[in-house]
Amino acid sequence: MIKLSVNINKIATLRNARGEDYPNLLKTAKDIIKFGANGITIHPRPDERHIKYSDAYDLKHNINTELNIEGNPSKKFIDMVCEVKPDQVTLVPDKADAITSNSGWDTINNFDFLKDIVEEFKLNSIRVSIFIDPDLKMLEGAKKINADRVELFTGPYAKQYKNDKLNAIYRYSKCSEIANKIGIELNAGHDLNQQNLKFFKSNILNLKEVSIGHALISESLYFGLESTIKSYLKILN
Repeated sequence: MIKLSVNINKIATLRNARGEDYPNLLKTAKDIIKFGANGITIHPRPDERHIKYSDAYDLKHNINTELNIEGNPSKKFIDMVCEVKPDQVTLVPDKADAITSNSGWDTINNFDFLKDIVEEFKLNSIRVSIFIDPDLKMLEGAKKINADRVELFTGPYAKQYKNDKLNAIYRYSKCSEIANKIGIELNAGHDLNQQNLKFFKSNILNLKEVSIGHALISESLYFGLESTIKSYLKILN
């Protein structure tokens, strides 16, 4: 079974736009779970422009399914994750002013830095995933760092899929083959949608989870949140 983790950053963006508490993030997260999603993903950034650090604590205490917290491992982020103890933390190398994540870690040049952080999270019984580009060296580096999983950055796949889906999937498929051999599990996320998801998951071995937010929330404006989540679950399983 491939799990669907719904990124609720966009819900927080909408909430924050009026400086109030509507839509309520916790209620929306609970409804997403009720509609069948397997987990919730949040990505608090330093300026808290969508997800606030306090949201992480609220979600941990109020949802009964997997919580995945993404982010660049600053000291503030590390301390928060160790206190909240989500089911999974995904390390992403985005800059403080990044609009969205746009590249993966260099697990070779950042080996010592990442290894220490991964060790700290695992001592707190938190599964660790490292966000990488579909590059075999970066994949092997993540394995040596002792990460439990990698999340493949699927932005390039989504862009190329419209014109050449075979070439779009090639590097991801190769990564999945090697990941299966060396024993590291795969997540995937960024710009996946109902048009490109089926082809992706059909060509990837050992895919455990996809994290989808922007497309799913956007599509739900037309089709409703429950219907959209069920459509994604049907594609995945």
